[in-house]
Amino acid sequence: MSKELIRLQNLTMEFDGERILDGINLYINDHEFLTLLGPSGCGKSTTLRIIGGFLTPTDGNVLFDGERINDVPAYRRQINTVFQRYALFPHLDVYDNIAFGLRVAKVPKDEIHERVTRMLEVVSLRGYENRKINALSGGQQQRVAIARALVNEPKVLLLDEPLGALDLRLRKDMQNELKRIQQATGITFIYVTHDQEEALSMSDTIVVMNKGRIQQIGKPEDIYNEPKNAFVADFIGESNILDGVMLSDYRVRFFGKTFPCVDKGFEPSEPVDVVIRPEDIDIVPPAEGSLTGTVASVTFKGLNYDIIVEVKGFKWLIQTTDFHPVGAVIGIRLNPEDIHIMHKSEYSGQFGDYSSYSAEYDELTEDAGDEEE
Repeated sequence: MSKELIRLQNLTMEFDGERILDGINLYINDHEFLTLLGPSGCGKSTTLRIIGGFLTPTDGNVLFDGERINDVPAYRRQINTVFQRYALFPHLDVYDNIAFGLRVAKVPKDEIHERVTRMLEVVSLRGYENRKINALSGGQQQRVAIARALVNEPKVLLLDEPLGALDLRLRKDMQNELKRIQQATGITFIYVTHDQEEALSMSDTIVVMNKGRIQQIGKPEDIYNEPKNAFVADFIGESNILDGVMLSDYRVRFFGKTFPCVDKGFEPSEPVDVVIRPEDIDIVPPAEGSLTGTVASVTFKGLNYDIIVEVKGFKWLIQTTDFHPVGAVIGIRLNPEDIHIMHKSEYSGQFGDYSSYSAEYDELTEDAGDEEE
């Protein structure tokens, strides 16, 4: 059974009259890898800085091991932080960078040597003790920064967009490395990122944030497969989000047709958002499809094609390994388990129609989602 280590109670933060955090409630377990995920300005870094003691909340409490620590300064918390800019000392070698905090704390020399040597092993930098910081790659500097933060044996390590400065290949390598380090040390990691893939690949728990509020908390699989609202569905991966009506348990109507689904517990005839992931859609001959549409564009992505298909004015994104040319008429088959139903929210109608499709899917039209009932 996991033990709770940190609890945030009704945390509010205001800067110059603007509310950055709006009543955050969250608990974090010992030994957990928890990620705060969301777009720029959602409040994730502010939450991290409050936990670290760099900011004092306007309202609410931060509890550590059951004790309120709002007024405990950063240097007295059992928490260390790794920032995007690693803030290493260029005039010191790798060993002395890692040992710096222990020397400040007047730890005996023998113990410093033992702990630094062990930490070099943990971050796979054994043999690099005498290297100058400027002679290291970005990924190696990153690991020195993590070793320096971990050598003091904090209970919690905070990581604020630490891979942002690395190239794509190195980021992927470091994602695996960070997860391995967290499991090897057993220290609680609280990680901030806007990168969905990073969050999905590393985390035990993901906290999706937007506009200073938590939108959903869950395991990566649950966040992806069971998004709570249109914002989460759109932010985590790609989604087709349609207007629908829940006729009864296990029956939903959209595009003028009734489909079996696996969701229940909605009001009869409740308007809902219907989410269908692009990789879950089967393309079949038109006569065999529940819906038929015309291929509007095709983009080759390496492992698959991203196909935009127009169905009654709504543009679907479908990911498939089979090529279908622009102008082809295709059938769409939807399996009950691939249709996910969500309650309407403040985000309904904002996402999910790929009318202004681009390779990055980042320019949605103003009226995206205004599809047929």
